[in-house]
Amino acid sequence: MNEFEDLLNSVSEVNPGDVVTAEVLTVDNGQANVVIDGTGVEGVLTLRELTNDRDADINDFVKAGDTVEVLVLRQVVGKDTDTVTFLVSKKRLEARKAWDKLIGREGEVVTVKGTRAVKGGLSVEFEGLRGFIPASMIDTRFVRNTEKFVGQEFDAKIKEVDAAENRFILSRREVIEEAAAEARQEVFSKLSEGSIVTGTVARLTSFGAFIDLGGVDGLVHVTELSHERNVSPKSVVSVGDEVEVKVLSIDEEAGRVSLSLKATTPGPWDGVEQKLAQGDVVEGKVKRLTDFGAFVEVLPGIDGLVHISQISHNRVENPKDVLSVGQEVTVKVLEVNAADERVSLSIKALEERPAQAEGENNNNNSNNNEKRQSRPRRQKRDTKRDYELPETQTGFSMADLFGDIEL
Repeated sequence: MNEFEDLLNSVSEVNPGDVVTAEVLTVDNGQANVVIDGTGVEGVLTLRELTNDRDADINDFVKAGDTVEVLVLRQVVGKDTDTVTFLVSKKRLEARKAWDKLIGREGEVVTVKGTRAVKGGLSVEFEGLRGFIPASMIDTRFVRNTEKFVGQEFDAKIKEVDAAENRFILSRREVIEEAAAEARQEVFSKLSEGSIVTGTVARLTSFGAFIDLGGVDGLVHVTELSHERNVSPKSVVSVGDEVEVKVLSIDEEAGRVSLSLKATTPGPWDGVEQKLAQGDVVEGKVKRLTDFGAFVEVLPGIDGLVHISQISHNRVENPKDVLSVGQEVTVKVLEVNAADERVSLSIKALEERPAQAEGENNNNNSNNNEKRQSRPRRQKRDTKRDYELPETQTGFSMADLFGDIEL
């Protein structure tokens, strides 16, 4: 009876919510049996109350003889015996301590570990405490599949702490944005218009390529990718390529940088005078046709103009009537102007002028004579005439005086 009374007294000294020290007696069947120091009261510490990892081995956490600090959860009375034990938890004690540590830490960046993909976001763990990151706060772009973050450790900013509601919200996106802002500011401080910088192709679009300059993405417009015309970005660069580009313009406020890839590579007009000269006869391909002539590619990236008047000795109403895009032609170089990037070409200069038909000149001359003869001769009318009167003033009439005047 005295021993039972002592047991009751010791039990009365242990209450749910108490933080106590216990010694591990045995570890068996996924749980540890402990005795609470100073009371002789036994407790049960299960794997679930040690860790959130249900596949873990309890022997990796405790072994016989260990001393652990635990939180008393509730009293358990055996069904077949009069023994009284308590369910204790090491995990929840750590969580309580974590909650206490979180008070007033909103805005602080901590390292968390992704534990489970849940509806609407990602469940994470911080010092034994379970937190939640909404899907919209995981990255700067919306993440549909959060599974890839499970098992990863990363930094996140504490947004909200409410121990009473068991509410712990964090944001990974803000950490990324702040890091990007710092990197962007550093990059902009080093950039200057006209400088040559090295970057990595981050992504391709229909209108150009975005180059990562180390925290800032600059755009190489499709017209600045190559000296060739009408190229597609994917035919020039690939994602992951390291390239040298020239800075064309900087708009730090808008966060935009315009770049050029072709400005760092030799152009087709560089040293063109050594490749092409007046009087040269070369082969070319018709690249495009206009109302005033045809553009013929005579060297890679160099198109020369065959003016409509230089296509043929015969009259050409429209270049499309005698030439077609893609046609191979032989041309003569009339002029090379490297400064203005202009080349003048001629096709007819390599063709013999067609002979005139026999008798054509005579016919033309006779026709011209006939035209001159058929043209009415313009008579110069005298503005003043001298008329001599007869010596006598008799024997004349008005007809005699004015008869030769045309009325």
